[in-house]
Amino acid sequence: MSKAPSTEFRPTHVVPRRGMPAWEDPDPARPTVPLDPMLPVQLVERRGDWAHIRCSNGWGAWVDGRRLVTVPEDPPAADAASDTADPRPLLARAEQSLADYRAAVEELAAGALEGEDFEDRTSGLRIGIVVDGESMWLYDPEEGRWVYGDGRRLTTYATDRAITGEDDPGHAPTRLVAPEGER
Repeated sequence: MSKAPSTEFRPTHVVPRRGMPAWEDPDPARPTVPLDPMLPVQLVERRGDWAHIRCSNGWGAWVDGRRLVTVPEDPPAADAASDTADPRPLLARAEQSLADYRAAVEELAAGALEGEDFEDRTSGLRIGIVVDGESMWLYDPEEGRWVYGDGRRLTTYATDRAITGEDDPGHAPTRLVAPEGER
């Protein structure tokens, strides 16, 4: 008896700093909602330059797989030069950002805040956290990086990077390769 595939969400990549366009199918004629910057996603399938991704809420889309930022499977080495001694200050900033966002949502829901005021209040708030047992991946918006934490220290594992050269964020991948079974 074969084991059913896991539906557990485990991010394998994050969306680049500037966000990225997405498509319903690996077809440039079928665009959908663009993806937010630094959104954790799970790679489901690759077809040439196209990548089918899944978000934590189960929503899926096709993207230019060349632009995804890989999340390493193994945590960074403990002796990496980019270690910081204490994760608590970054966690405190993330908690404050979440509290600020929650307060704005509560005011919006209560009718004490209009949509444009909500947008102004939440402008610039960026937070990203994945906790898996003792492991934590946390976005540091001040430094523009994702860090791995083991409870004792933080280590950089992905940084925001500018898109250069042929990686034009407004265009779909140009190469489509059929999956093995369809060749």
